[in-house]
Amino acid sequence: MKVSRNDLIWCIIVSVIYILWVIWLGNYWWLFGLPIIFDIYISKKVNWTFWKKRDGNNSKFIEWLDALIFAVIAVTLINIFLFQNYKIPTGSMEKTMLIGDHLYVSKVAYGPRVPNTPLAFPFTQNTLPLTKGTKSYLEWIKLPYNRLAGFGKIKRDDIVVFNFPAGDTVVLGHTNVSYYSIVRDSVQYLKNRDIINGVQPRSEKEYYALARRGVWENFEILVRPVDRRDNYIKRCVAIPGDTMRIINRQVYVNGKPEKDFSGIQFGYYIYLNEGQTISDQVFNRMGIYDYQRGYTGSAIHAFLTQEEVGLIQKFSNVREIQLNHYFDDYNIDYFPHDTNYRWTLNNFGPLYVPKKGATIEITPENLCLYERIINYYEGNDLRIENGQIYINGQPAREYTFKMDYYWMMGDNRHSSLDSRFWGFVPEDHIVGKPRFVWLSLDNNQKFLKRIRLNRMFRKIE
Repeated sequence: MKVSRNDLIWCIIVSVIYILWVIWLGNYWWLFGLPIIFDIYISKKVNWTFWKKRDGNNSKFIEWLDALIFAVIAVTLINIFLFQNYKIPTGSMEKTMLIGDHLYVSKVAYGPRVPNTPLAFPFTQNTLPLTKGTKSYLEWIKLPYNRLAGFGKIKRDDIVVFNFPAGDTVVLGHTNVSYYSIVRDSVQYLKNRDIINGVQPRSEKEYYALARRGVWENFEILVRPVDRRDNYIKRCVAIPGDTMRIINRQVYVNGKPEKDFSGIQFGYYIYLNEGQTISDQVFNRMGIYDYQRGYTGSAIHAFLTQEEVGLIQKFSNVREIQLNHYFDDYNIDYFPHDTNYRWTLNNFGPLYVPKKGATIEITPENLCLYERIINYYEGNDLRIENGQIYINGQPAREYTFKMDYYWMMGDNRHSSLDSRFWGFVPEDHIVGKPRFVWLSLDNNQKFLKRIRLNRMFRKIE
């Protein structure tokens, strides 16, 4: 067997890289791939690139196909283990990030996850292109959660990309609304219907069972594994072991106020003098994009930073600016969706953020705070009978957490679907850390004006 020097060098280089990757992966069964590398470069018994001739010339089509296959494999591996693109779809993180920002998201910052569903159509999250709900992945192979070593851990105030925790169950055609929110709305409808019809009220458990059955019977439901849930981006307000609380819009962590970020926004009413207005051009020059006209009188509702409030108050055509106190009111959609905890967006908690290995006391009164963790995220059989909590069939008065959890909130505090709605983010949902904006497009502009040059390669903080 004659071996060229060039093939020998490439075999050594690829083998070393492959061995280092296997060590990083921590699964040494993959070392059985070394004979394949040896055969590709040295023995050449099997034509692993069967779509092209090993010897002789190939057509242009085959050459392009070969290059395409290599590119798809390379980019897929890069997206899984190194970094990926993420596009900002909503205004929940304004001013820090804008709709249309394209982000470089580092997977190695916190360590990349091995995919739970490795068999998937390339470059898709959960749905095939040009379809409404056809899965882009196969569940023939399901791997357990495994995160490789990274350069660090999530810190307080980090901006993080993660899989939407409440996105495990999706109502097709209503993907912009949480399945659990739809169930809660259905529960309220059933309660109101019984009251109107003079029917004897049922128990809360019965109402939820009826609501879930009705949703599953009347809608097409999709259940997604962790790595195929929609990606979200928020700021990590509290890390495992912290106690978080919001008092009059101010976030406190372990009793200390959150760091003051210039991009934090809240909802305000801008009351104008009779017959006056503020033009779109003025708002755009100030970088204010999330606002609505047509409220009572000549009022405009806008999400503003404290600095912007001060500037707009000085406008000669502005009579008054008032905070929107709607967000002081309780809503059943706010976590933990229990009337015993009447928390609001502006006043929330105190709430302990679970840490792996930590043990807490659980009671029927506080169980709603950690029920989803115990029952769903950590896979226990949880039930309550006659006021007694049972976990996996055994009476329980305390619980030890198996994973770390995080509390995520958007910088646009009154316009963000975040942990205040759906609770904790488990560690196995963490995707990566956005590093910088590599492209930013404003869809309200035309042609080259769409590109926000001033945001290109801006570092994310």
